[in-house]
Order: sequence, then structure tokens, then C-alpha cells
Amino acid sequence: MSTELTAKDFTTTQEVRWCPGCGDYAILKSVTRALADAGASPESTAFISGIGCAARFPYYVESYGFHTIHGRAPAIATGLKLANPELDVWVVSGDGDALSIGGNHLMHALRRNVGLKILLFNNEIYGLTKGQYSPTSRVGTVSPSSPAGSVDMPVSPGQFALGSGARFFARAVDADKEGLSEVLQGAHAFAGASLTEIFQNCIVYNKDVFASFTDRKDASKMQLRLKHGEPMLFGDNAKKGIRFNKDTFALEVIEVKSSPEDVLVHDETNEVVARLLIDLQEPVALGILFRKPAQSFECAFYGLHPSEMKRSRSVAEFLRGASSWTVSPENS
Repeated sequence: MSTELTAKDFTTTQEVRWCPGCGDYAILKSVTRALADAGASPESTAFISGIGCAARFPYYVESYGFHTIHGRAPAIATGLKLANPELDVWVVSGDGDALSIGGNHLMHALRRNVGLKILLFNNEIYGLTKGQYSPTSRVGTVSPSSPAGSVDMPVSPGQFALGSGARFFARAVDADKEGLSEVLQGAHAFAGASLTEIFQNCIVYNKDVFASFTDRKDASKMQLRLKHGEPMLFGDNAKKGIRFNKDTFALEVIEVKSSPEDVLVHDETNEVVARLLIDLQEPVALGILFRKPAQSFECAFYGLHPSEMKRSRSVAEFLRGASSWTVSPENS
């Protein structure tokens, strides 16, 4: 009989080193808890990261891990998933790591629908390299690399994901234990590429950048928590809702007086509405915005492979084996 694991089984003895008060601590706890709840095992789990504050994650999870180079984590993770499709492969990246130098690799991992669980820590700044503006920084962001204010239009992680052909996109807040846990469970269960954007305030270089909707006193008014098949309600006592305006082809906030018949019901398979939700500013949409399963890249790849997703030899056998092989006429 297998022993039921807990979050502690995924916690290493390494000293966790992030800035005191950083949201990475909360994310780490939510991830280890989600792994235990999902019935994962350390020996079948791997965390791959690039460069940045978030990239320390593999050191702090009791699993296999690889701290790679800037922006290349999706490429390394893709190779790992193809080499051993039975592994549960996670990618941990920041907004600068994933959407700047790593944008090309992230795009192809999403469009191929590789079975990776990608966590994008978004604090709209380069934290590790002392606060330069990042691809998601807002216009006017003052930083060491933009002393007069950034003039770049920011990248929308959600629009980037769906534009790349992603089949799963979700959002959560670092300190929201319940909301983040629910999203992580969905991402883990998804058989394909899942991208989860996690909002966090960098307490050193971009403090309170998301405070308008992450502060508890404003959460009910500024957060739209999505549930598949349920009406899009929010606000005190759920007295506000989201309606689709056919004239403007946009979402709008309405007061819900008696019945919510005009309120949109969340359909996570509707990509058009998902794109509108991504751009919604007040309230901010959280949860699983889009989920529409399709065949994963590794399944398609191994469908053409005689091993049928089973490794024929170990790495040691391959490296120490003969350096030549025979191609049969029917496969030539």
C-alpha cells in the first residue's frame, strides 16, 4: 500500500533564500501542497527554471530539477518531456525570463502543446538584476534602465499565450492560497501545455504594483473569480456581474438587482470571451480563463514512434552502447 504524501515530502532541507516578504514563499508552499494533493511523487516530478528570482525554485522542491540558462527553460523542459514522457515536468519562470529572451521558446512550447506545467511569476520588473523595466512593465515605469519612464507597450501574458495557440491559460495571486491552489490543481491535471500567470508585488523594486486588486480590502470589488459553468458575479454580496455588449463587442459591468439572466456564464472553452477577460481591467479576471484540451505534443510524437511512449533503453545503456545502428529497408 502506498503512503499518502504531504507538502513536507516535497520540501527540501535547502535554506530558502528570497527577500523577506516576497510572494515566492507563498507560491512555493502552494506548489508543494498542490503536488501532494494531486498524488504526485518526488521521483516522477521535475522542475526546470531559467534565470531570475523565481529560478531558484528547483532547489527548494524535493524532486528532480535543473537550473538552466536565461529564457531556455521551455526548450530544456521540452527535451526532458520527450525523453521521458512519464515525468511530471514543471517550468518556473519570471516575466523577464519568459517573455523577453525566452519568448521564442515559450511560444513554441505553447503552440506544440508540450505537456509542461508553466508557472509565470509576473511582478512587471527585473528583480534579480536590480529593478530594470521588463516586457510586462507599464508605460511610464521608472527604473534604472528607463529613468525617464518606459515607452514600451507591455506584453500581455494571456494574449501572448492564446496568440501562440495555448490550450490552457489561468491567473492567480501569489498570496491567495485558495485561488492559487485551485488553479495549480487544474494545471497539473491538464494533458498539454498549461500556462499560469501568478501576480506578485516585488516588495523591493515594484512594490504594490498590483495592490489595486490584490489588497484584501478591495479584493471583492476588484477580483472576478471564474468558475466554469457559473455566472460571472463579483462585488459585495455578488451584486455586480459581467455582461457581453453586442453593440460594442466588449464586456461591461452591470448591477445585478434580482436575477442574473444578463450575466455571462463562464465557458472556459470559449477563446473569444477568454481574450476579452484577459483585457478586462476592473475587475481583474482570476482562475482558469481558457481550457480546451487537445492532443499533447509528446503523444503525437510517440504515436509515430514504435516504442509507443515507452523507453527502449536507459540513458546509461544508450551512452555506453554501440555507436552505429542498422536501418531496415522498410524504415528507410
